[in-house]
Amino acid sequence: MEGVLPWSARHFARAIVMPNLVPPVVTGAQAAAYRDRILAALPEGASFEPLMTLYLTEDTDPEDVAAAHASGLVKAVKLYPAGATTNSASGVSNFDNVRNVLERMAEIGLPLCVHGEVTRNEIDIFDREAVFIDEVLDPIRRTTPGLRVVMEHITTADAAMYASEAGSDLGATITVQHLMLDRNDMLVGGIRPHYYCLPILKRRTHREALVKAATGGDQRFFLGTDSAPHATDTKENACGCAGCFTAPVALSCLADVFEEADALDQLAAFISLNGPKFYGVPVNDETITLEKGASLDWPKQIDTGAGPVTVFDAGRPLYWHVRENGAGA
Repeated sequence: MEGVLPWSARHFARAIVMPNLVPPVVTGAQAAAYRDRILAALPEGASFEPLMTLYLTEDTDPEDVAAAHASGLVKAVKLYPAGATTNSASGVSNFDNVRNVLERMAEIGLPLCVHGEVTRNEIDIFDREAVFIDEVLDPIRRTTPGLRVVMEHITTADAAMYASEAGSDLGATITVQHLMLDRNDMLVGGIRPHYYCLPILKRRTHREALVKAATGGDQRFFLGTDSAPHATDTKENACGCAGCFTAPVALSCLADVFEEADALDQLAAFISLNGPKFYGVPVNDETITLEKGASLDWPKQIDTGAGPVTVFDAGRPLYWHVRENGAGA
């Protein structure tokens, strides 16, 4: 944490913090302790607000969730289908067992963030997001009126269309890697383990649909970096970890994507405005500035207490530099 946190705090003034630790962050007390550890790991003088979440399990206490929300500590609850991604073994298998929690969240206006994939073995990994929408997400939303939902790190045209046709109670985040890469980048010419993430990269047509959604001015779409640092040796492994560590270069990458789409005028909304609007938190007063210049030189790895962590490489030169004026985006 001490190694990677400064790279998030450098450009971002706050972040939705995922709860899939070992053990998971299930209760308000555990979320408070995790927040304190994050704040203690910040470099001196850094300004960063961790927005905490709780890990939804089939034993989650709806009143504990409500109390954590009422205190201002918890901004969302995260739903992981059991076995869907890193440290998701404690996730949900029977969605009927969490209905009381979801109903309580709808009452108090607390958003549900979802990792949108089914995990049944017979469903191909490239189809799991679309099946999740049909079999899990849409039924949850129909049976829990008023529940606010964030479709986290969407990866398909199916998800982009579903979000674009929804009301204001549904939002969707998109990552850096899913805007820049498709599965050919990960697999053609050799396997690139640092592009492996979950949900997995999809076809080019899906990437193009995500870019259109992100750059099109629809307030339901906003940035979720899903920046996931893993020690390099756990990525370059016979059974490697899922996740891309994008925080150090995220803004430079996004500026490149939006410039290519002739949509730089939509960049600030996607990064800094649409997310706060959905979560009902104030927009940050301070700013950063992006300037185009010479080819960006970024660290290929950073050292941490768990060993070196490889920084995301978009596979092409980046020219947008961040000029820091105080707090981050």
